[in-house]
Amino acid sequence: MATVILVRHGRTTANAAGLLAGRAAGVNLDEVGRDQATLTGDRLAAVPVVGVVSSPLERCQQTAQLIMERRSGAPLAPPNLDLNLTECDYGQWQGRTLTDLATEALWSVVQSQPSAVTFPGGESMAAMQARSVAAIRRHDAAFEAEHGPGAVWVAVSHGDIIKSILADALGMHLDLFQRINVGPASVSIVNYGTSRPSVYATNTDAGDLSWLSGSSLTGDAPVGGGAGQRAPRT
Repeated sequence: MATVILVRHGRTTANAAGLLAGRAAGVNLDEVGRDQATLTGDRLAAVPVVGVVSSPLERCQQTAQLIMERRSGAPLAPPNLDLNLTECDYGQWQGRTLTDLATEALWSVVQSQPSAVTFPGGESMAAMQARSVAAIRRHDAAFEAEHGPGAVWVAVSHGDIIKSILADALGMHLDLFQRINVGPASVSIVNYGTSRPSVYATNTDAGDLSWLSGSSLTGDAPVGGGAGQRAPRT
């Protein structure tokens, strides 16, 4: 299968203020977030990305645009906006501060048993995972069908969305997904393979990614760990 690079949007004004933005309109990257997204774009500049899919929320579109501006070579089509990669519907929690939400009884359930959580007036975390994983696998299959098994593509989304996708790829129950961290503008890498997903990176915000150029990540796992990827370009 193709390889997906999962990118969380850069820091936003809501992140900086400690607010749960949810699906609210008008939440933009702040200066730090723009710098983070630009750095991620620099990391991805050497990768032959064949396409970009993004959550339709402004912060993800802005991150995708900054990534695409750092690319060289043939221009890509504008990002494909997919509602299934949009933020979780936090319902009545949206717009409240995290410190306030931490006093709610539901907060501890979100931390320890997210599969049992349905946000008041919003979405269940199980439904969030189901739609986002299905979307990633659907896009991955489409990119492979069009560009071949060595295709690399980018999905720009949100923290809980990416955590749930990584949990699925790692074979983890949703109740364990809070063990995964996904920082602003971080890069995680998944190849779905022919028999199972393989996770090549999680939550990275630095490091060379040029090894993805011309690299085939399909096949069985190397017993003993294998030789790894080639050295970074200098």
